Amino acid sequence: MNQYFADLHIHLGGSSEGTPVKITASRKLTFDAVINECVNRKGIDIAGIVDCACPKIIRDIEDLIKKGIIYELPEGGLLHKDRLLIIPASETEASEGNGRLSHHIGYFPYMKNIKEFSYIMKDHIKNQELSSQQCGLKCEELYQIIIKCGGIPVPAHAFTPHKSIYGKVTDSIKKIFSPETLLSIPAVELGLSADTEIADYLSELSEMSFLTSSDAHSLGKIAREYTVFEMERLNFTEFSLALRRNSLRRIISNFGMNPKLGKYHRSYCKKCDKVIQTPPPVLKCPYCQRDDNDFIIGVLDRLTQIKDREKSKSPDFRPPYFYQIPLEFVPGVSKRILDKLISAFGSEMAILNIATEEEIAEVVGETLAEKIMSARNGTLALESGGGGKYGFVKRDDKQEKFQF
Repeated sequence: MNQYFADLHIHLGGSSEGTPVKITASRKLTFDAVINECVNRKGIDIAGIVDCACPKIIRDIEDLIKKGIIYELPEGGLLHKDRLLIIPASETEASEGNGRLSHHIGYFPYMKNIKEFSYIMKDHIKNQELSSQQCGLKCEELYQIIIKCGGIPVPAHAFTPHKSIYGKVTDSIKKIFSPETLLSIPAVELGLSADTEIADYLSELSEMSFLTSSDAHSLGKIAREYTVFEMERLNFTEFSLALRRNSLRRIISNFGMNPKLGKYHRSYCKKCDKVIQTPPPVLKCPYCQRDDNDFIIGVLDRLTQIKDREKSKSPDFRPPYFYQIPLEFVPGVSKRILDKLISAFGSEMAILNIATEEEIAEVVGETLAEKIMSARNGTLALESGGGGKYGFVKRDDKQEKFQF
C-alpha cells in the first residue's frame, strides 16, 4: 500500500476565460493553477475540486483532457502526469426550510457522471455558472440525485454554524436521511472549527470516516487541512474503497488546525463583540442575554448541546488527528523563506511530514526551525476564535493574528 495526501475541498475562483465561479474565492484559483499548486508546491496527491458541475468548468476540464494535460482513468478520476488524482466534485446548498441551509459535496468518478448531475441540477439551480448555489432541494432529495448519478455524498464542514448539517439543520442526521441513504454516506467533513474528539461525541458518526479538508478559497490555503489515505494506487475506485475502509484501503491520519483557531469554535455575540470563553454550551450571551441571529453558537457549544455521549469515544478504526499550523502562518516564514524550503525539500507536505528539525535548520536556521516544529507538532498556545473571527496563536505573552 501507498500513502497519499488529499485535500478534498478546493474551490475555483474563476474559469479559464476569467469569469467568476466561486464569488468569494480568488480569481487566481483556476483549474490549471490548482494543478500547479498541488503538484509543485503543496505536494498533494489527491485533489477534490468542488466546482466541477459548473458548465464552464466542465468545458475547461474537457479542454485539458483534449490537450493531454489530464486524462480520465478507467477506474475513475482524472490523472495529471501520474502524479495528481483529481476528483471532479460539486458543492451544493440544500434547504430544509425555515432558513436551515447546509452545504454538501458529491464526488464523482467520471465526467459523464458529473455532467449528468449538472444536467439534472439545471432544473433546481438558477445560476449554474456559480458554485455552491442553493438548489431548493432537501438534503435527502439532493443525496438521491448524487447517488443516482454515481456519486458519493458527503456533508461539508458538518459542524459550522452557517450552512452545515449539524450547525444549522438538525441534531441528528437520522432525522433527515432515510436508513438507505445513510448507508450511502461513507464520511463527513469536519471543518476548521472541529476535530475528531469533538465529532466523536455523536454516536451516530461511529461508522463514518472523517475528512479534513481546506475549503480553500485561495491558492495559499490549499492543504491547510488534509487527509492521508492508504491505497494501492491513485484512482477513484481506490478512493471509494478507502472512504469505506474496504479491502485494506483506509484513512490513516487527519491533519488540521487546532479547532480553537477556527472562526466558529466558540459562541460569539455580535452586539457585545465578544467570543464567549466560559464552559460550553453557551447558547445565549451571558452579557446581554441575546439568543437571536446576532448570537452565533460556536461549534464546541453546539456539539456540547446535541452530544449523546458523556465522553468522546472513537471507534477502533478511527485514525489519529494531528494538529498543525500551515507553514505560511508560522511567524518568520515569509514567501521567500517558504520558497527556499520548498526548493530544498520538494513540497510543503515534505516539510511538514518528512524533514527533520536538523534538516530544516540547515536551510533556515535553528530559531525558525524550532518555530516550524512547534507549528508542525501543534504545541503553540492558542486563544479560541468565534463569530467569524479566527483564534490566536500566543507567543511570548503576545497574541499574533493570522489570516487562516
